[in-house]
Amino acid sequence: MGFIERLRAGLRRTTDELVGRFEGFGADPATATDSLDTLEEILLEADVGVSASRRLLDAVREYTGEADLRSVVKQELLRLLAAPIPAPVRGGGPRVVLVVGVNGTGKTTTVGRLARLLTLSGQQPMICAADTFRAAAVEQLEVWARRAEVDFIRARPGGDAAAVVFDAISAGKARGCDVVLVDTAGRLHTRTNLMAELDKIRRVAGRAVDGAPHETLLVLDATVGQNGLVQARAFLEAVGVTGVVLTKLDGTAKGGIAVAITAELGVPIRYVGVGEQLDDLVPFSAADYVEALFEPVW
Repeated sequence: MGFIERLRAGLRRTTDELVGRFEGFGADPATATDSLDTLEEILLEADVGVSASRRLLDAVREYTGEADLRSVVKQELLRLLAAPIPAPVRGGGPRVVLVVGVNGTGKTTTVGRLARLLTLSGQQPMICAADTFRAAAVEQLEVWARRAEVDFIRARPGGDAAAVVFDAISAGKARGCDVVLVDTAGRLHTRTNLMAELDKIRRVAGRAVDGAPHETLLVLDATVGQNGLVQARAFLEAVGVTGVVLTKLDGTAKGGIAVAITAELGVPIRYVGVGEQLDDLVPFSAADYVEALFEPVW
């Protein structure tokens, strides 16, 4: 399948639950079978979030019938999803991407898939396994690195995560790599000591190459819904997240969390996971997301 087909397939459950129930508003909202209260409930069930839901409802209330209501809702969703993406870093040394998140979000597999995506775009990435706590995670990531056919550097069990990040960036420079992807240990956003370790990794990366980390991507499991928004807010405050990767989008009816994250936190969705295969990580496009969300019904 092509990009839009994979995204549409991944959003199918969300589409069925969310957009499929909008049909009652397809003519005149004042005489629609469903009330605005019911519409609000639908939006919240899809984890669009309170703030974004209110803005969408305001757009529906202001609908006069002069324009297609479907277009009104789509345009409001595009506005809600608008968030600036950091400009590409220029200068010497590889671009450093720090990948963070709690356990079980699909962070390790995301790093492998992202390496594959970068390779296909003509870049030369390197993977740094900076998880010094869970040997199984490092071994799993090494398998993904082999599948993606990229260089791989690992930490010693119990070693200093910041030190291996420094070594990986130095190796990336020596080998002429374009990007160093740093897979950090999964950590609860409520554990202040583990969050402090991330801050140390950031400081050490900045000493290895100017401006690093140039991106900090937070991997979120789309199936957890609003708890993902709580995680995003905590990581944003602690380590300055610049973008979000939503995984398992194909396994949830709560794909509206993408809208909630961007609308409430101003953090862009950078990539979405729409399956289990190596190539099932795709760059996020707000326009394609909205089109994929509505196309099967409207």
